[in-house]
Amino acid sequence: MQVTYWLEHAWLGTHVEPGVALTVADERITEVRTGVDAPPAGATVLRGLTLPGLANAHSHAFHRALRGTVQVGTGTFWTWREFMYGVAQKLTPDTYFDLARAVYAEMALAGITAVGEFHYLHHQPGGAPYDNPNAMGEALIAAADAAGIRITLLDTVYLHGGLNRNGYAPLAGPQTRFGDGTADRWYERWSQLKGGGHATIGAALHSVRAFSASDGYTAFARWTDGVPTHIHLSEQPAENEACVAVHGRTPARLLADSGFWKPTATAVHATHLTGEDIGLIGRAGSTVCMCPTTERDLADGIGPAPRLKAAGSPLSLGSDSHAVIDLFEEARAMELNERLRTRARGHWTAAQLLRAATEDGHASLGRPDAGRLEPGAAADFTTIALDSVRTAGPMPRLGAETAVFAATGADVTSTVVGGRQIVRDGRHQLVEDVPAALAAAIAAVR
Repeated sequence: MQVTYWLEHAWLGTHVEPGVALTVADERITEVRTGVDAPPAGATVLRGLTLPGLANAHSHAFHRALRGTVQVGTGTFWTWREFMYGVAQKLTPDTYFDLARAVYAEMALAGITAVGEFHYLHHQPGGAPYDNPNAMGEALIAAADAAGIRITLLDTVYLHGGLNRNGYAPLAGPQTRFGDGTADRWYERWSQLKGGGHATIGAALHSVRAFSASDGYTAFARWTDGVPTHIHLSEQPAENEACVAVHGRTPARLLADSGFWKPTATAVHATHLTGEDIGLIGRAGSTVCMCPTTERDLADGIGPAPRLKAAGSPLSLGSDSHAVIDLFEEARAMELNERLRTRARGHWTAAQLLRAATEDGHASLGRPDAGRLEPGAAADFTTIALDSVRTAGPMPRLGAETAVFAATGADVTSTVVGGRQIVRDGRHQLVEDVPAALAAAIAAVR
């Protein structure tokens, strides 16, 4: 079936174009007509500024249950992690589906059309597999479908409980749910996952803290060749110090020597890198996913995003722990963090920040056909109001700057995935009451 959308204003990658008619068939954009001053007969009208759908390249859906509780008092990443383990211990496939469905619906309301779910919560408490060893991952895939968005399931290898100067620690307590025992057993389970439609199957290493050289970096690189592959990298100085003490190399160098870095690889956070690390990742063309709202919430630091971009790394954005779910906030935080650090403005243009939130984010999730409003691209797009208390005033031609530096997810009025309107007039069409769904799902795992 063919559908036409009339866009009052559209971001076409380099500029805002008024009066655009977008024709959609078979979940693809088939025609983009500019200079269309009035809506064609039968067209769905989208007032405001329409952008390519946003890509949330790094998510842990169950972390949404921590919002508010982990902001009480003080602490560090390591103390925050203990709260996270408490929630992880309580989830079942059914409660995980309910929670993820509500979280993904929240993402759709914020203009996100695709999520990269960094998934390591695989097994029952104690570590025994479910009768269906991929029950938890399949719950996430089903939840994304129920919420109307696309998912790249980054099924994660997590074999060790940590790394210190004395070597690797075994999985313990809630961590036993994360591990498959060996890389071979992870691969056996992972290879049974099925993508298609709204779901892409990717892979991840949790970190160099959770996977050792003896586990088989080379085999992992071979198994996952050609699929999106992510890793938490140098999130904490302690991780770097332990890796150098045990391996004599930084995490980035260790991974480079094992063939990990390639255009399909993404480093998440990459906060504490050396100059050599930046060159290794950049020359490989690997993406770096920044998660500024989580990094600042946990006081982790500000990653060297401008240097990574200059070295050749595309940048993507993620909401990670979901302290907030707002890709506009992630985009502007990347620029504003640099302004605070350097006391200079203008590290990225609004167009570059939108590209990180859209096209480069989708590419890092194995969806190079998304993130653009052009014929042949996936018909995934979102519209923000230009007349809210945050966005009213600027001329429409400054829509990119308005979106990045003023708008929030609350300004999203429409989200379209595969040509289907999932959010209409600011209301989710598949999940009737998203706040109530979130409250109920979170209460079930407290």
